[in-house]
Amino acid sequence: MASVSRRFSLRAVAAAAVAGPAAAVYGPGTAYAADGRRGLRVMTFNLRYASDARPHSWAERRPVMRTLMRDEVPHLLGTQEGLYGQLRDIAEDLGPHYDWVGTGRGGGSKDEFEAAFYDARRLAPVEYDHFWLSDTPYLMGSATWGNTVIRMVTWVRFRDLRAGGEFFLLNTHLDHANQYSRERSAGLINERLGGLDPSLPRIVTGDFNVAAHKNSVYEAMLDGGSLVDSWDTADERSRQYATFHGYRPLVPDGDRVDWILTSPGVHTRRATINTYSAHGQFPSDHLPVQALLDW
Repeated sequence: MASVSRRFSLRAVAAAAVAGPAAAVYGPGTAYAADGRRGLRVMTFNLRYASDARPHSWAERRPVMRTLMRDEVPHLLGTQEGLYGQLRDIAEDLGPHYDWVGTGRGGGSKDEFEAAFYDARRLAPVEYDHFWLSDTPYLMGSATWGNTVIRMVTWVRFRDLRAGGEFFLLNTHLDHANQYSRERSAGLINERLGGLDPSLPRIVTGDFNVAAHKNSVYEAMLDGGSLVDSWDTADERSRQYATFHGYRPLVPDGDRVDWILTSPGVHTRRATINTYSAHGQFPSDHLPVQALLDW
């Protein structure tokens, strides 16, 4: 477990340790909740790793990603598949008041990250850590359940500087091919959630590589009532689309493989699947999923 009470940039920690536009779905002028707290804008986004191959190279996608992020200004962003240089680009495009936590899934700055970006004007990390989805979760780069791609979790305990209180974020990316690995991963994540301070809210973001309501992994993540699906519990929702589109036409009412899960005490005011593109270019082969949360 790593403390972040020391006075240095978490971006530096991550590096060293591993280390036209549409209207905003929700923007910085979001109305206050009845108790005077402002909602927390949360996003989960599989970024599609940076590549020079055209079409859909990172050079083509980055301007669209920049516009999306500046329109939506998330307070908290759980990302999947980002490469180190790509994450640095996103940090630059988000602006100087953002920072991030993460490590490469194979260790160091190589390979993909499950990074967590946060608006430092709103949130302050208190502690963070990583574990690997395997029988040896604290062995960096371990994979023991049949998956050929290393899978991991990055978690952070945040303090809310505006509304007060603290909460946990867990961000992950489950295996794309191996159901047994996904099932074991869900079990391990639930086990680790059970070891956290039960008085604090939890947010789980990720690409789970299975459709909500159609796979035992989804049921396992919600088993026992410790987590709920923010899409299902939201007061309001956008139209549903398949969250993986692969740069093909969007599929209305398609499968949601990217989820924002929360502890039951978290109130989801609005859930959104964001379909922003510019001149036919999407920022990723996934659509970002967003939620406006209160507790």
